[in-house]
Amino acid sequence: MSTLRRWSALAVLVLPVLLISIDMSVLGIAVPALSADLQPTSAQLLWIIDLYSFLLAGLLILMGSLGDRIGRKRILLIGAPLFGAASLVAAFSTSPEMLIAARALLGLGGATLMPSTLGLIRTVFPDRGERQIAIAVWATAFAGGAALGPILGGILLEHFWWGSVFLLNVPVIVTFLAIAPFLLPESKDPSPGPFDIPSALLSTVGLIGVVYALKTFVKGVDLSAGVALLLGAAALTWFVIRQRRLPDPMIDVGLFTNIAFTSAVVINVISVFTNMGVLFFFPQYLMLVEGLGSAEAGLWLLPLAAAAVTGTLLAPFLARRASVRTVIMIGLVVLIGGFVAANFLETATTMLVFAIASMLLGMGVGLAETLTNDVILTAAPPARASAAAAISETGYEFGGAMGTAVLGTIGMAVYSGQVRSTDLPGLGTAEADRASQTLAAAHDVADQMADGGVALRELADRAFTSGMDLVAFVCIGIASLTLLLAWRGLRSEAGRGVAPSDAVVASAGADGPGARAERTTI
Repeated sequence: MSTLRRWSALAVLVLPVLLISIDMSVLGIAVPALSADLQPTSAQLLWIIDLYSFLLAGLLILMGSLGDRIGRKRILLIGAPLFGAASLVAAFSTSPEMLIAARALLGLGGATLMPSTLGLIRTVFPDRGERQIAIAVWATAFAGGAALGPILGGILLEHFWWGSVFLLNVPVIVTFLAIAPFLLPESKDPSPGPFDIPSALLSTVGLIGVVYALKTFVKGVDLSAGVALLLGAAALTWFVIRQRRLPDPMIDVGLFTNIAFTSAVVINVISVFTNMGVLFFFPQYLMLVEGLGSAEAGLWLLPLAAAAVTGTLLAPFLARRASVRTVIMIGLVVLIGGFVAANFLETATTMLVFAIASMLLGMGVGLAETLTNDVILTAAPPARASAAAAISETGYEFGGAMGTAVLGTIGMAVYSGQVRSTDLPGLGTAEADRASQTLAAAHDVADQMADGGVALRELADRAFTSGMDLVAFVCIGIASLTLLLAWRGLRSEAGRGVAPSDAVVASAGADGPGARAERTTI
């Protein structure tokens, strides 16, 4: 494949990745308008927000394995129109039930797209030096898309209805379907063995059960979550045992005996976990505490997006002068610095503090995530590229789902506790209970009070930033432990970075002896 065609193929491959990451974060800024229009119950709203991540995380391993068997290009061309159609249904939903169904279809379509894009990069760029740059661009689309979601959503909501945030997907999917058949090569495992239906069911049930349980438990004790956790854990345990016994497993669990592979996956999970937690709080902080409009709030998130893009593009070049482990550790240190800066938002008198914190967080995530994907792909034989990519992407989605749920619940527990524990004149029990649910509800209650609710508004804003402070401290601790993991677990990546002249040798050696040749067609 010529140089021009390789990089053109990469440009096509990042399109669906960009959309999927935008869809992970764009809904947050549209929730107030969506809730006012469709009036979902609290349970329905949770399903609208969470179902996409549930299915995306739960189906990635299954879809990655299908891509290895029927062809990664083929499954991309199946999933893209499904994702586009689901976006149209979501945009024009007229009831909570219709939107829930659309989000489920989006999760299904997204699960077909993610592992195949990363798996095809392994095929298109056999040279490790080029592949590091390609993965940096891929990671830029993922990290930048998650940060761009609230920005684009805010601009659209200034002029259109809430459903417009889903219409972003349609022209991009149409462009992808028009170009991808001609530019992308087909690649698959030449000897995949029979498709293992029990393994597919076990992985899907296990992941969805565990994600549902964890997202529910952080909100309180729940019997259904306990049952889901037991079923999910049992299914995943059975899945792992089955994979170890099969001659052609769906997922090579032996990859996790490679400490660098395992460490890279964990670092990805933690990076996305903290990033999505931040994106839960920052839009609300800007629009409600600082009083900015949705478009202006979106623009203030631009430094985070720009820094994430810069970090992901900078990482492979830094790795050629230092080492993969050094660059990842620098990223984690910068990430910790961003959370330290975020602790000063409560007392800040200027938005400069917010901008500094955002840039440090974006840069840290960009540097930490990018090269871990290269470690993951390099550790996997080419014939298992999509399956290894699915492990990486499952980590992404698991981290994203947990980041919003766990960190969001921690912060909102602080908020709710402070609002409930403070008696304010003129605030009845019903109004106090409503104000303690969300910051938006507190501002709405304040607007209906005779004195404008000045005291309630100030109390709610203080409680919200106190919750953000605690979340920042939690993230500092988690990122510090991850830094230790990177230092110990990525020792194999501690040498000098891969030079372009050494890239082919390094890539071939990483595949290991006996790796099967992968079938590739144009």
